[in-house]
Amino acid sequence: MTDKKTILVVEDEAPIATLLKYNLERAGYEVLVSNDGKEGLEIALNESPDLILLDLMLPTMDGIEICKELRGQKKNIPIIMLTARDDEFDKVLGLELGADDYMTKPFSPREVIARVKAVLRRFHPAQHEQEKKKYYQFGNLEVYPDRFEAFLDKHPLEFTPKEFELLVYLLENKNRVLTREQLLSAVWNYDFMGDTRIVDVHISHLRDKIEENSRKPKFIKTIRGIGYKFEEPK
Repeated sequence: MTDKKTILVVEDEAPIATLLKYNLERAGYEVLVSNDGKEGLEIALNESPDLILLDLMLPTMDGIEICKELRGQKKNIPIIMLTARDDEFDKVLGLELGADDYMTKPFSPREVIARVKAVLRRFHPAQHEQEKKKYYQFGNLEVYPDRFEAFLDKHPLEFTPKEFELLVYLLENKNRVLTREQLLSAVWNYDFMGDTRIVDVHISHLRDKIEENSRKPKFIKTIRGIGYKFEEPK
């Protein structure tokens, strides 16, 4: 990333803040972190980050108030709101007050990165022209990781976040044999360590969506006794 962007994470749950910071830094961003609402607002006003990941429920000042204050001061910083509550009222209110996107916990790190890139791309389209061209195409399958989109024969495919994350990881490691444990570690961050059945279930779902015949897959091959491999059809 040539022009390093700064992301402000305002999140009072330390494990989530740490996970976000780690993954955002791995993706090439500078990261500022606050676990308090008023402090987060001060940092936003003083540092003018390129984007804010803003939790809804915070001590001293909640995310809705912060969003309202920033927009009231004409601070046009992109905001992605985070919440553990799947509450339609909060979602609508946050977006009406000027949030640019909204994510409900739990979410995968890859999904967060994809959303961050998508929002930044809308605010800085010229800087992301090259990024928009990054995609995978294998026969009639097209996958756009940064847009969280995939197409089969030009028809859009629907994935859960974990299914898409697993597909992209397989594509990034094309022609490489990956064990179930490797996939579990990379995609689920050890959340299901020891239970590799979750991998098999998601592989089955992927095959149902991207293979012409899921019983005779041409993309995702089973390597008996080891794991899986994504192959480009000959």
